[in-house]
Amino acid sequence: MEDFKNILFLDIETVACTEHYASLEERMKVQWARKANFFRQREEGQTDENLFNERAGIYAEFGKIIVIAIGKLTENEKGERGLKTKYFADHDETTLLQEFKSALEKMDQSQLKLCAHNGKEFDFPYLSRRMLVKDISLPLALNLSGKKSWDIPHLDTMELWKFGDYKHYTSLDLLATIFNIPTSKGELDGSKVNSVYYQEKDLKKIAEYCVGDVVAVAQLFLKLKGLSLIAPENIIHS
Repeated sequence: MEDFKNILFLDIETVACTEHYASLEERMKVQWARKANFFRQREEGQTDENLFNERAGIYAEFGKIIVIAIGKLTENEKGERGLKTKYFADHDETTLLQEFKSALEKMDQSQLKLCAHNGKEFDFPYLSRRMLVKDISLPLALNLSGKKSWDIPHLDTMELWKFGDYKHYTSLDLLATIFNIPTSKGELDGSKVNSVYYQEKDLKKIAEYCVGDVVAVAQLFLKLKGLSLIAPENIIHS
């Protein structure tokens, strides 16, 4: 536990910045059209609007964060490893990011390490970009300015699985399957988050799905370290 107590596992859920493409500012429509041109080369017949609804949430410039889930490893009085999770969910992205930043700053910033699946390519840069867009200064754990690569406090379970193979992408769902880790993928997946948010208006459902992914990331991290999974009864959601 001493080696892992300062790791904060996290996952984010993102959606398009607005429900309707028509409500985008004209300058943003121009920028999205430029982005969409790259997609159309492979997807004939797709309009800017269709592509916006399907893909905008992936990009920090055109999306927003609606849920951030976090988890920390714990140990009970019996010496059994556990996990405590929490989530931040809000329709107002600024409020959400400020709450998350406040939570980070209550932790020991000199020791804190963030861990996510594909976090170095998605979660960490997305969080940083959206904070800057919302005029929120970056917390130490996300501020990479002037840091050497070996000083960056970020862990990535996908990178751990690559073992140096930079061509290889493996989803969290696939790794959870081969390591027999329970997931929430049967109820929801990333491709449906935008519609669940804007059409079903079910933020709580998305938050619970996000927490499930944080649990899966923590469990996967332990397996990649040659350790056993956390028993379900030792996973506490707050």
